Amino acid sequence: MSVTLRRIPAGKLAKIAEVLKTIGHPVRIEILSLLESNERLTVNDIQEKISSDIEQSMLSHHLIKMKDKGVLKCEKEGLYVYYSLKEPNITGLLDCMSNCKL
Repeated sequence: MSVTLRRIPAGKLAKIAEVLKTIGHPVRIEILSLLESNERLTVNDIQEKISSDIEQSMLSHHLIKMKDKGVLKCEKEGLYVYYSLKEPNITGLLDCMSNCKL
């Protein structure tokens, strides 16, 4: 099956490359996967659900990096900060990649 890629403007290519670099870590990919199936989660929620044994400070680092790069959004409610996907369609990329023969 042949797929023709549409021409993507240079500015958009740079943004896509930045997002790919941002999410290109196994922990970050798993975070995105968790947030796809859960509307929003706190750091504690994510730490409980994630498969890797990661310290909360390192997990927070990953979350903040993805928030700063526009992949995640967060809302503060009282003492809790809830993270969610800024663009839910991003997980379609993960689905596509998981089906590739790599």
